[in-house]
Amino acid sequence: MPDAVRLSRLSQLDQIPDRDPEETAEWRASLDAVAKAAGPHRAAYLMRRTLESAGAGIAVPTLLETEYLNTIPTAAEPEYPGDEAMERRITAWNRWNAAAMVTRGSKLGLGGHIATFASAAWLYETGFQHFFRGKEGQGGTASGDQLYIQGHASPGIYARAFLDGRLTEGQLDRFRQEAGGDGLPSYPHPRRLPWLWEFPTVSMGLGPLSAIYQARFNRYLEHRGIKDTSDSHVWAFLGDGEMDEPESTAALALAGREGLDNLTFVINCNLQRLDGPVRPNFKIVQELESQFRAAGWNVVKALWGAAWDEVLALDTEGALLRRLREVPDAQFQTYATRDAAYVREHFFGADQDLRAIGARLTDAKLLELFQTSRAGHEPRKVYAAYRAAVEHKGAPTVILAQTVKGYTLGAGFESRNANHQMKKLTVAQFRTMRDLLELPIPDSALDGDLVPYAHPGENSPELRYLRERRAALGGPAPARKVTPKPLPLPADKVYAPLEQGSGTQEIATTMAFVRLIKDLMREKETGRRWVPIVPDEARTFGMESLFPSAGLYSPKGQTYDPVDRDQLLYYKEAKDGQILNEGITEAGSLADFTAAATSYATHGEPMIPFYIFYSMFGWQRTADQFWALADQLGRGFVIGATAGRTTMTGEGLQHADGHSHLIASTNPAALSYDPAFAYEVAVIVREGLRRMYGPGAPGEDQNVFYYLTVYNEPKLQPAMPEGVEEGILKGLYRFQEAAEPEQQDAARLQLLASGTAIHWALDAQRMLAEDWGVAADVWSAPSWTELRREALECDAARLRGEDRVPYVTRALEGAPGPVVAVSDWMRAVPDQIAPWVEQDWTSVGTDGFGLSDTRDAARRHFGVDPQSLVVAALAALARRGDVTPGTVKEAVEKYGL
Repeated sequence: MPDAVRLSRLSQLDQIPDRDPEETAEWRASLDAVAKAAGPHRAAYLMRRTLESAGAGIAVPTLLETEYLNTIPTAAEPEYPGDEAMERRITAWNRWNAAAMVTRGSKLGLGGHIATFASAAWLYETGFQHFFRGKEGQGGTASGDQLYIQGHASPGIYARAFLDGRLTEGQLDRFRQEAGGDGLPSYPHPRRLPWLWEFPTVSMGLGPLSAIYQARFNRYLEHRGIKDTSDSHVWAFLGDGEMDEPESTAALALAGREGLDNLTFVINCNLQRLDGPVRPNFKIVQELESQFRAAGWNVVKALWGAAWDEVLALDTEGALLRRLREVPDAQFQTYATRDAAYVREHFFGADQDLRAIGARLTDAKLLELFQTSRAGHEPRKVYAAYRAAVEHKGAPTVILAQTVKGYTLGAGFESRNANHQMKKLTVAQFRTMRDLLELPIPDSALDGDLVPYAHPGENSPELRYLRERRAALGGPAPARKVTPKPLPLPADKVYAPLEQGSGTQEIATTMAFVRLIKDLMREKETGRRWVPIVPDEARTFGMESLFPSAGLYSPKGQTYDPVDRDQLLYYKEAKDGQILNEGITEAGSLADFTAAATSYATHGEPMIPFYIFYSMFGWQRTADQFWALADQLGRGFVIGATAGRTTMTGEGLQHADGHSHLIASTNPAALSYDPAFAYEVAVIVREGLRRMYGPGAPGEDQNVFYYLTVYNEPKLQPAMPEGVEEGILKGLYRFQEAAEPEQQDAARLQLLASGTAIHWALDAQRMLAEDWGVAADVWSAPSWTELRREALECDAARLRGEDRVPYVTRALEGAPGPVVAVSDWMRAVPDQIAPWVEQDWTSVGTDGFGLSDTRDAARRHFGVDPQSLVVAALAALARRGDVTPGTVKEAVEKYGL
């Protein structure tokens, strides 16, 4: 029988002796005969009916679950291509230095994690030696593989970078000491170490979600002809406990549905989460297998090491198979820490057949089985699993690799519930570890207070081997590489329609933004680089006009006739479609945005994503992802459409957004704007393109993203006044001065407003003049947050002896009267600038829960409608003595407040 045929017929069940091979052959032959005579559908029907019957009292795994065995039998393992002894020595050096780095840092109370990398070392090292491609291939233009490293395993990656010469001992000694500017971050943080880390992963659950959308975006780039990413593979290293996070499994169906065979999850199943077993009374491996199979993934289980082969061969009655299936995870953890007598009694003492098997095993063999022989600790098993993953076509693969948490760190660490909190080893434990790893470190080196780092030497066989392997795979990994590739900026004419105003037509700023993007997507040089991303509200935002022209991305194209095919704006899907219409998933949409926003580094191809969402469901739902986006140095436009707490008539408490700007202000990379007019949108977008995608000014941080809130309230859009661009970008400018008052000594004040509130301020300006003889200047404040940040910079400069006055202070200098600020947001949003406003300060806003009603009624309820704003202004003047207190009462009565 040819080898290929023989291997194709090998089964997971070949690891278990078949007591009647002839009977098995007859069953298989019968099934083959039915398939040949009556067709595969009849054969499948008979199998389903047989499995139904087996469910009544016969212990058969469900269709979504296989036996608690390795998917790949030993006989089917491919030949190992490397020098296993050499790789064991390299891995031993990395294990030592990872533990030494964390232990040395812990003397300063800095902490760190040891046990995770100890359990996963071979999962990483096998990949680094044989699978993970770097970015130096294809003449330096390769994207390489994308590695999502488990956050708590970072010491092991630093240890490897030290071995390959990318980090020094001094840098290892500055692990978790970043204040000086050259320390190593605790976890994978691209913003802190931008030449090494590509993906922030320690916010558990975001790594797997992001990896799926990264693999999907790789296909998007290829299908749209922007870059050939067919050689890029996404590897996500995850913990079995991490899979409890809802984000971890949120997009499994997407990966299965779209057949992302460029994606592999490697789940380190050490059966422990932070404080105890992952599934104390159950089996996490079997649970995950069912989840992934149901979502359409290829599942490879790598559970047992080679020591189990001969024991499984003794199981002629299936007793061992049953026992492995029934023992819960917490009990397996206990077996790994107890002596042979305990294992013999509690595992093999379950029935007579098991006792017979146990009797044939020595105490040493029992301890080897349960303490060390896990597939995740054996490079041949790991290599076989990885090969199966990269060669599998048509579906993503998950590898469920069983390990021992704290492996090689000694009895005090291994499989202990507390090992996640254990931050250092004693000298005695290091001596034991050295002996186990067979490292040539003398006793004298362990006599001091600090355990030493260890290195085989620059010209050692280990270093030559490591460098040869990485050179063959395209250079070091992980590695982040940015080659500046400025994009040509669109011509000014594309912004002209918004700058000229809408004439007599009322349009909302949401629609103004969509019109601008539509024109920008027609630009010859940069149009194809725009990536529109919408959760499921494109028609709400008036974006259906983009459907037929840009198309909605689908790897299958359009396999059906759309119901609206006879209409002008029909629903058009295409393999090279430009729009990512994700359905009802803000988390998935933002993961899409992150992949596109970092394509300039991951693939050397700058893309311009804009993610437009129903305002309430952006920052509130996915603030953690926005933080990871900032860490990953993402660039693009985030659009909170249908913004504000009072513009969403009838939607009510959970849809009325009055706080997103406050949440966004906490993110240092987010440049937040609340434009009032269409021309402000144009100015901000033009500046965003220049700053993020142009050549950039010296010292200017390009690694930012822009957050704009736009409204669904149609209004006349004025033409842009002259000379306001600086004020728009800095966050404040005088839009409309008060008419010259009739009385020489008329009271005066300043009204500051952002977003749709500018219209309330303009109405209030008129009413103050007509009804009360008060002169009010109206200022547009497109960004309260940027005003505050610039003011904070000035404060810091003054502490250094520089004479800098904040822009907001200078802009309002000499403006008469008090300042009253209003927006469709909580008062805390405009209150950000209060410390730097020299005039008396008052703010009004939409604090509290939203409610359903008309816009006018909602604004009256919150006290931000024009009449309420007039009363707030008069009250501010009364406190200064500029009007009498009775004036305020009179106004309340006049306006029915």
